[in-house]
Amino acid sequence: MVAIYCAALVGVMLGLVPAAVLADGIAPGLWQIISRTETGGVIGPPRQSSKCLTAKEASDLPTTFTPVGRTVNSVCAPIDRSFSGGKLSWHLVCKGQLDMELTGEFNFDSAHHYTGTVQTKAAMAGMVMINSKDTLEAKWVSDCPQ
Repeated sequence: MVAIYCAALVGVMLGLVPAAVLADGIAPGLWQIISRTETGGVIGPPRQSSKCLTAKEASDLPTTFTPVGRTVNSVCAPIDRSFSGGKLSWHLVCKGQLDMELTGEFNFDSAHHYTGTVQTKAAMAGMVMINSKDTLEAKWVSDCPQ
């Protein structure tokens, strides 16, 4: 049950990390995202998802790609974040009933492509619940369907 809670919490936090735009822009529109999760040295099968980005969402990479610390019975420190030259990195630490550490790095290398990694560590009562690394690659597909 605790593992399900941790996985759901991480999923909610990662779900708040959609795509956005560089000064030169990654395009708003429909993005295809292929992700793989590595846990315990084992890389899972690729998962495909898509996300439609509005122009507003595409206008602020640091805000759009940085998670928001929302936890129950834990307190999150202010996020440490940097953005320069098309590279975004952030680090979030939460302590309490669930101790969690999230580290993300994204490389926006063109208007229609970016890559990223998100390292997730979570423990409850000193017992490791999650220690995984998600690697993703995103490609612009088209304008958003109307």
